Amino acid sequence: MGSSSIAGKIIAAHLAEGRMAPGEEIAIRIDQTLTQDATGTMAYLEFEAMDVPRVKTELSVSYVDHNTLQTGFENADDHRFLQTAAAKFGVRFSRAGNGICHQVHLERFAAPGKTVLGSDSHTPTAGGIGALAIGAGGLDVAMAMAGFPFHLLMPEVMNVRLRGKLAPWTSAKDVILEVLRMLSVRGGLNKIMEYSGDGVDCLTVPERATIANMGAELGATTSLFPSDDATRRFLRAQGRERDFVPLSADPDAVYDGALDVRLDRLEPLIALPHSPDNVAPVSEVRGIQVDQVFIGSCTNSSVADLTKVAAILRGKTVAPNVSLVIAPGSRQVLQAIARSGALSDLVAAGARILECACGPCVGVGQSPVSSGVSLRTSNRNFEGRSGTQDAQVYLVGAETAAASAIAGVIADPRELGAPVRSTTPDSLPIDDSMIILPPEDGSDIDIVRGPNIKPLPKARLLPADIRGTVLLKVGDNITTDHIMPAGAKVLPLRSNIPEISKHCFEAVDPSFYNRARSAGGGFIVGGTNYGQGSSREHAALAPLFLGVKAVIAKSFARIHRENLINFGILPLTFRSPEGYDSVEFGHELVLACAAEQILRDVIAVTDMTSGRMIEVEHNLSGRQREVILAGGLLNWAGAGACTIRLAGLPNERGDNSEHHVM
Repeated sequence: MGSSSIAGKIIAAHLAEGRMAPGEEIAIRIDQTLTQDATGTMAYLEFEAMDVPRVKTELSVSYVDHNTLQTGFENADDHRFLQTAAAKFGVRFSRAGNGICHQVHLERFAAPGKTVLGSDSHTPTAGGIGALAIGAGGLDVAMAMAGFPFHLLMPEVMNVRLRGKLAPWTSAKDVILEVLRMLSVRGGLNKIMEYSGDGVDCLTVPERATIANMGAELGATTSLFPSDDATRRFLRAQGRERDFVPLSADPDAVYDGALDVRLDRLEPLIALPHSPDNVAPVSEVRGIQVDQVFIGSCTNSSVADLTKVAAILRGKTVAPNVSLVIAPGSRQVLQAIARSGALSDLVAAGARILECACGPCVGVGQSPVSSGVSLRTSNRNFEGRSGTQDAQVYLVGAETAAASAIAGVIADPRELGAPVRSTTPDSLPIDDSMIILPPEDGSDIDIVRGPNIKPLPKARLLPADIRGTVLLKVGDNITTDHIMPAGAKVLPLRSNIPEISKHCFEAVDPSFYNRARSAGGGFIVGGTNYGQGSSREHAALAPLFLGVKAVIAKSFARIHRENLINFGILPLTFRSPEGYDSVEFGHELVLACAAEQILRDVIAVTDMTSGRMIEVEHNLSGRQREVILAGGLLNWAGAGACTIRLAGLPNERGDNSEHHVM
């Protein structure tokens, strides 16, 4: 990879450790962090455990956008905890109702050339404005807030060249669905998708953000767009033109791969159940009856999206068989469509307006009917994620969603005739009153904890031998929703690991919890891309609590693998397909002399049931081996003998001397 790509320039400017060669571990300084309430409570408990009095980033924001449905005390208590923790540690607090973290961060804080680390897999949304924005587990974000650099494998950089202009009735959502169709949900693993070409010029920042957002579904580390005149216009409308920095790849930039997408040849696309890469033209599935349409989420909830939907619905009524729900991405979006009259058009057409939050995207409210068909402008359609296990969820752009809501069946928006036009106003309502600034000194603030907030699970040092049964064997593309479901019933337990662990793998095997508890832990065996999807570290914390010692899979999704390492669970990969085929549920496995073996590249696991020796590998860096040996990242960071360089930040003497964190 040449350093003249946009990604190369930003990484080089923030490099704290390592060499910028694909596949090698590097560490980068983090300018901004974001957390949300479903992951944030654990992140701030982890930050608190490091005994660092104030965050050391340029900017950290705590958002409330996932668990806004308050059917009991749990969510409200978590929000109070987050607000008091933010005040104590020097973090801005975006209150419930202010909007979805990615939408608000794009509007008010993200800037070209900045690094952003967020405890949500869709943090790369900010790549639409030219920020290097990466999703991670809460502990990685807590470490960044404490001043540590963020470690990752140096990604390859793929140049996605967009050519031409979008045809009428196609949109940015169709662009990313096309890329998913071409590459699959595993096609972006350990890659940065950097967009270029004349087609970029016709895309606004919100459209670019839609594409960057769903780069997460490729498994990509992040996605990036240049910072240009469109970026300047967006920042000017936000009253933030001072944050504009031009940023583009050099003409001779060298990439690790390239992909060409002809925008003028695209047609409206749709992701069929149950994967974002199961993509087909809308024209091929038109006519399927629809029960629900959801327009919103961090993918398609901008002013331009909802203004276009309002224009399509104006003077019409939603079909009798369809429930249409719309969630604006932020309070700014809601205020803008209220002022323009678009909100009235939506309500008049029969749309139900939800609060500015994630809601249906994470199964919090508006679950479809049994076996129902739901069209959604969100980014994931994993089985059961909507809250209805047998629902058929399709992913579409806002235009297809609106056309289908009127028709009552999946409809090709091109059949509506002349395309509607919608533009984002040159100036937008600027009101940050729902973002609470922290006091200069938070030392006297007490953090308020409700009874549902339980202490962090205790990490264990790596045992001499790892022994146990295969508690579960699963196939390819197991998501973190499979491992640890979301939804209105489970999400309120995110700050209570003992209780939420009862739901671990419940959609895959309802007996998993009791079996794991009775066995005292063991192994999980998985296929390719194990742990894809959300950044939720609860998919590692719950297995840790249940005694899982190692996960052996064909391959891992990036964030989940890091989360396993962070909590001292050994992620191992089979060296051959025969290894996966030979291990069965209930087999007894032994990894002898574990501490000694992880110093090697190849590890021998004995299957005591079959008598076979299985070769696996860990691909851990030297630092990651230390983390595993220490029993997890917190133990590693707090080890008395472990002195860590804090992200290359100057200390009080103005140099870059080493700092003892704990």
